[in-house]
Amino acid sequence: SDGLHQAIEAKENVKIEAATQTFATITLQNYFRMYHKLSGMTGTAETEAGEFWDIYKLDVVVIPTNKPIIRQDFDDLVYKTKREKYNAVIEEIIRLTEAGRPVLVGTTTVEVSELLSRMLKLRKIPHNVLNAKHHQREAEIVAVAGQSGKVTIATNMAGRGTDIKLSESSRKAGGLAIVGTERHESRRVDRQLRGRSGRQGDPGTSQSSVSLEDDLMRLFGSDRIAKMMDRLGLKEGEVIQHSMISKSIERAQRKVEENNFGIRKRLLEYDDVMNSQREVIYTKRKHALLGERIQIEINNILYDVVEEITQTNHPQSDFENFKLDLLRFLSSETHLTEEEFLKIEEKNIVSQTFERLETVYKRKTESIAQQAFPVIRQVYETQKHIYENIVVPISDGKKVFQVVIPLEKAYENEAKEVVKSFEKIVLLTTIDEVWKEHLRQMDELKQSVQNASYEQKDPLLIYKFEAFELFNTMLIDMNKKIASSLMKGHIFLEDEHKVKQAAPIQKLDLSKYETSRQEEEIITGRRSESSHKTPQKLQPVRTEKKVGRNDPCPCGSGKKYKNCCGRSLS
Repeated sequence: SDGLHQAIEAKENVKIEAATQTFATITLQNYFRMYHKLSGMTGTAETEAGEFWDIYKLDVVVIPTNKPIIRQDFDDLVYKTKREKYNAVIEEIIRLTEAGRPVLVGTTTVEVSELLSRMLKLRKIPHNVLNAKHHQREAEIVAVAGQSGKVTIATNMAGRGTDIKLSESSRKAGGLAIVGTERHESRRVDRQLRGRSGRQGDPGTSQSSVSLEDDLMRLFGSDRIAKMMDRLGLKEGEVIQHSMISKSIERAQRKVEENNFGIRKRLLEYDDVMNSQREVIYTKRKHALLGERIQIEINNILYDVVEEITQTNHPQSDFENFKLDLLRFLSSETHLTEEEFLKIEEKNIVSQTFERLETVYKRKTESIAQQAFPVIRQVYETQKHIYENIVVPISDGKKVFQVVIPLEKAYENEAKEVVKSFEKIVLLTTIDEVWKEHLRQMDELKQSVQNASYEQKDPLLIYKFEAFELFNTMLIDMNKKIASSLMKGHIFLEDEHKVKQAAPIQKLDLSKYETSRQEEEIITGRRSESSHKTPQKLQPVRTEKKVGRNDPCPCGSGKKYKNCCGRSLS
C-alpha cells in the first residue's frame, strides 16, 4: 500500500507493477460480529475478559482443570545486563539436563533463539530449535521434547497448542522445566509458555529470567532498580529474586496490554463508521446479485435522481439547467414549461417527472426485448443444441455491456431476460466502481483527519462528519451513473446490415466443415479463387525523424540544414 510495493520493486531493479486498489475492507472484530453465534475456547482468555466484553459482549468463564495443577511457578530472576542473563540461562539448562529433566526454553524472537543455540553448541549441549525457520520439523521436535535430558529452544509463537508427552524417567526427575528468557508484552503469551508444562497433573516448573536491558523492563523504570542494585553492591552475575519485582513486571505488562487494547478499540471505532456504510452497499449489491427487488431498486434510483435534480435547480429557479440535467442523466425531456416549473411545488415536479420517466423506461425495456427477440428466436430454433448461453451487447453510448443470458430462458420469456440481465450487470458494475473509489477516499480521509488533534478537536468526530458527507455524495453519484446507463441503454450493433445475430459465448467448431470443403474441392477438381492467391505480407510503415531548419545537416557538412541540403526545399 501507499507505493511501498513499487518502492521495493524499484530498489530490486525489477518491473514496477501498477498500484493496486482496495476492493473490500473489514476489521477482524467486525468480521466476527457478523456471526449470529460467537464463542471460543482458549487457555488464556481470563486476562482479556474486559476486551471480550467491550467488543463482543462476551463473558469469559473459567473452567477448572481436569486434574489439579502441581507445577511450581517461581518468581522471576532479575539480572543487570542481557549478557549476564543469557549466561545464567545456559548454566540453568546444564543443571536441569544433568538432573535428567527435559527443558523447554522460551524466547520472544527468532534471533534470541538462534543466539542461545550458538551458545549451547559452544558448550556441546545437544538441542533442538523450534522457530519459524524449522516449522516443517515441528511434529518431530515436539515428539521428543518430553524425553529425559532433551533441550528444546522455541519462540513463544512456535509449537503452541501441542501436548508435550513426558517419558516415565523425566516424570520421576521432576517433569518439564520451562525456562523463560524474557517477559513478553502480553501476559497471555507468558501464560501460554508456562502452560506447556504441568498438563493433566504432570509435575513441572517454570521460571523466567529478565534483565534491566529488556524492552519491557525499561517501560516501568529499570533505572531505579539498577541504582538499587548498585547501592546493594551486587557483583556481575548476581541476581535479584522477589515477588515485588514479579508483580511490578505484571503491572508493566498490564499497562502495555491496556495501551494495545486502546489502539485496537480506536481502530474499531473508525471501522464502525465504515461498517454502517458497508452494510448499506453490500445490501444493495446482494439484491442486485440475487435478482431480488431489482425493479423496486431501479424505481427508487430513478426517483432519487429526479428528486436530486429538482432540489438542485428549483430553489435557484434555474429551468434551463433542470432541462439539461434531465437530458444529461436521464435522456428525457421535461413536459413542463418554464412558468409551470416556477409555479408548481417541488414535490409535485418530482412526482410528475418520475411518473413520466417510469413510462419512458418501461417503453425502452420493451423496445430492447422486441429488438433482441427475433435474433434469439433464430439462434434458438436453429442452434439450440450447440449453445446454452448467448451474449447480447448493450451500450449506453460510453461503454458496452456484454450481457450474458441463458438462451432457452430468453426464448421462453420473449427476451425479457435480456433486460433483467442488463439491469443486474449495470447495478453490479456501477456499485463496485463507486465503492472502490469511495474506499480510497476514506483511506485518505482517515489519514488527513489526524491533523485535527492540533486544533484540540477529536479526529474521530471530524471523521464521522466528513465520512457521512462523502457517503452521501457517493450515493448520489452512483444513482446518477446507474440511471444514465439504464436510460441510455440500447442494443449495440456495429453494422445492422451485416450483423445478423448476437455473438454466442461458445465458439462453433468449424473443423468438420473445412474438411468437407477440402473433400469437395478434391472431387470436383475446383479450387476457390482465394486458395490460389498467396497471402501478402504486410510491410511496416517506416518513418524518419524530421530534420529541423536550424538543426545540423544530416550529410555531415557542419552547416545548418536550411543552408545545405534543405536549401532546395525552402
